[in-house]
Amino acid sequence: MDLLAPRSQRRTLDELHDRLDFTVGDTRSKRSAFWIMLTLSSVIAISGVIGDSTATVIGAMIVAPLSVPILGVALGIATGRATLVGRSLLLVAMGVLLVIVVGYLFAQVLPNPTNVLSNSQVLGRTSPKLMDLTAALATGLVGVIAMIRRDVGDVLPGVAIAISLVPPLAVVGVCLGSHAPSLALGAFILFASNMIAMIITATVVLVATGYAHEAGVGEARRGHAYAVLAAALALVAVPMVVNSLSSLWADRIANATREWLTDIPGAQVTEVTLHSDTATVNVLAPTDLPAVEQLQRKVDDIVPWNPRVVIVHTVGSRTENR
Repeated sequence: MDLLAPRSQRRTLDELHDRLDFTVGDTRSKRSAFWIMLTLSSVIAISGVIGDSTATVIGAMIVAPLSVPILGVALGIATGRATLVGRSLLLVAMGVLLVIVVGYLFAQVLPNPTNVLSNSQVLGRTSPKLMDLTAALATGLVGVIAMIRRDVGDVLPGVAIAISLVPPLAVVGVCLGSHAPSLALGAFILFASNMIAMIITATVVLVATGYAHEAGVGEARRGHAYAVLAAALALVAVPMVVNSLSSLWADRIANATREWLTDIPGAQVTEVTLHSDTATVNVLAPTDLPAVEQLQRKVDDIVPWNPRVVIVHTVGSRTENR
């Protein structure tokens, strides 16, 4: 595996322990830096979420202290150090709790917290798709390579942005504080998928590049951890697959609705949401709509479980100044 980690640029096992184990070296400095940076990252992320500012949220992504204990979990699995895995997981759990609590408290002082739930920063993180998991696996691979090689450290800010850890947790806290637990669950699934993907890719790379052999650990000692990771990956993948399929069906329902509205000049489909056995279609049109039964038949031909179609008709039309 010299391609992933050339010997001349490969960090030693001791160097990785020094970077990822908070009980090695200057522990007090490591811990204070972690908590200070995580708190500041939380405030930045929550401010960006509430203010619907993509640039601010990106700033919070760059300050990414949670990636350190997450990679510590992978190192502990690869080298057979259960104590490192336990300590790192505890640190991650405490960090997760901190970000969620800060987000919850921020939501309590908002004049109208329900407005936050409709902004792009929240909506973009509460319905994760399967492609989000694919991206997390790929960026996790880049992250661990950057960690074990001395010559690619410059890509770490980009990796931090790609693997979104703090912003989804900020959304969890804000949604809980705004009394929207279902949205909070979606955002937490996004965080969990990113974390699990990072641990899996990091573990695979650390084993493949010889760190497990260097630590004298065989496959048998890692078998239980592999089973747990596989189960966790399947657990977060299920709702992501469901969201992906729902998005696909919603697009097909939107196309069917446009065909249904062909004879009405200026009619537009503004939004389609698919939840369980109900498809809600928002339509902007200046006149009365055709019989809903016609659209229902089209949807029945498209979606296997025949959801009930609900039309939300806004009377009017959209004009643009040129």
